[in-house]
Amino acid sequence: MCPEPSDTATGGFQAACFLHMRMGRLGPPLPASNSSALQCTTSHHPLVEDLFETSEEVKAVKAPTAASPLAARMRPRSLEEFVGQQHILAPGKLLRRAIEADRLPSVILSGPPGTGKTTLAQIIAGMTGAKFERLSGVESNVADMRRVVAAAANRIRTSGQKTILFVDEIHHFNKAQQDVLLPDVESGNLRLVGATTYNPFFYVNSALVSRSQVFQLESLKVDELEQLVDRALADEERGLGKHRVDIDREARTHLAKISDGDARKCLNALEIGVLTTAPERSGAVHFTLEVAEQSIQQKAIVYDRAGDAHYDTISAFIKSMRASDEKGAIYWLAKMLHAGEDFRFIARRIVIFASEDVGLADAEALPLAIATQQAVEFVGMPEARIPLAHATAYMCRAKKNRHAYEALGAATEEIESERTERVPEKLKNKRFPVNPD
Repeated sequence: MCPEPSDTATGGFQAACFLHMRMGRLGPPLPASNSSALQCTTSHHPLVEDLFETSEEVKAVKAPTAASPLAARMRPRSLEEFVGQQHILAPGKLLRRAIEADRLPSVILSGPPGTGKTTLAQIIAGMTGAKFERLSGVESNVADMRRVVAAAANRIRTSGQKTILFVDEIHHFNKAQQDVLLPDVESGNLRLVGATTYNPFFYVNSALVSRSQVFQLESLKVDELEQLVDRALADEERGLGKHRVDIDREARTHLAKISDGDARKCLNALEIGVLTTAPERSGAVHFTLEVAEQSIQQKAIVYDRAGDAHYDTISAFIKSMRASDEKGAIYWLAKMLHAGEDFRFIARRIVIFASEDVGLADAEALPLAIATQQAVEFVGMPEARIPLAHATAYMCRAKKNRHAYEALGAATEEIESERTERVPEKLKNKRFPVNPD
């Protein structure tokens, strides 16, 4: 037991320690006579233990309650419970080895919604010996970031404990906010775990990306979602096991397929179906295909009109037309229209395709594309999809010739990279004198 220092000594030491640590350094060592006071104060006073710690953890992850959605309550608590992503989390894979050895580098987890990015971060938090902090790209500001960064630097200097910072939706941070993290990520004061539904190479600071390992999470497969459904129905503590649910095989498969790889969508639809269906005389809830259809209503299409899905889908649409894959092009057209894409944007791309790709091979393609653009403006949705499908099928069947487009590109490259040629005399306008008086 260390002796209790006087209130005056304790208060003076704490104030001095606070000042020195705020300045980024510890003060000179105390004389030997004060060593007991130092030991006692640093071991018992929370201010010295972690200067920047607040009574409420910065954006701490709240434990799910009975009122939380099923998807939150059923979050896997370990890698063994985690379903899917075997391409990066199977035994022996790099990310799993790093997590199990507590040697995780800075990583960015990219993938569609409901694939386990936040869950994986929480599993890392439970397994690591490092201090785990969490920020949200939607809620947090620069002051929050600086507080976490300063605490991480102080922690590794005073106790040697490392810090892992999880930033959910990191793409919402602008460049200036992301730059705040860069020096400490580079120096090793903290390790970053960023999560985003966007392409990190476009939406995350390239300096951060170059200092991180990027792992792409994939949409869950139908059988993996069915496994999650069965687990939720069997779990009496966190799931729906107390409700005695008899689910038809067709209903389970429907939920898994229509969720489009999103575990959160699948589990929450399951919960609302179970809780709103009256039990039979036996006391069991019969979860039929009809209940599943009513619970999930509409397929959760992953599509963001301002993000990666927008550009990826229009790229697939154009490349399918270029390859004369009519079935594929119509599929991507239908996906865009179903997701609410602007039909004028699609019509413009067809006009461009008619001139760029069909070109000289079919002189009727461009007039047809122009007519399609006028038609969709005239009739509007939902009928606008009919002329769009008409034009798409025509472009797929038409012969292709990119000579005009490629010749223009070659001439432009020549102008930009070589000396600009003067107009030859025989091509000049002779109507007007070159040097009039």
